[in-house]
Amino acid sequence: MSKLSRIEMLQSFAEQEPENPFNWYALALEYQNSYPENAATLFHKLLKEHKGYLPTYYHAAHFFAEYGDLDLAKTIYEEGIVLAEQEKQEKTLRELKNSYQNFLFENDLGD
Repeated sequence: MSKLSRIEMLQSFAEQEPENPFNWYALALEYQNSYPENAATLFHKLLKEHKGYLPTYYHAAHFFAEYGDLDLAKTIYEEGIVLAEQEKQEKTLRELKNSYQNFLFENDLGD
């Protein structure tokens, strides 16, 4: 399946079920490398309209860090860690904390 047809398929799913955060999340991940501005828009949408969708936080934080928005990435990591703690998602919490620590170290943002 070509990249474009995959994007078109995911876009169609998102339009058919706009309340399902997974569709927007999958589309954002698909856009990351080829269409970063579209990915940014979708990550913002997810973080605003689907705050409880935990998978977004790791990928959105990493994405914004890669594109140099370190303040936003830091905030997203911190919000994701709080959400993971509230939902008692131990595996996700560990992944977010580890990634956050690496992010702080790599960007010399230690507390």
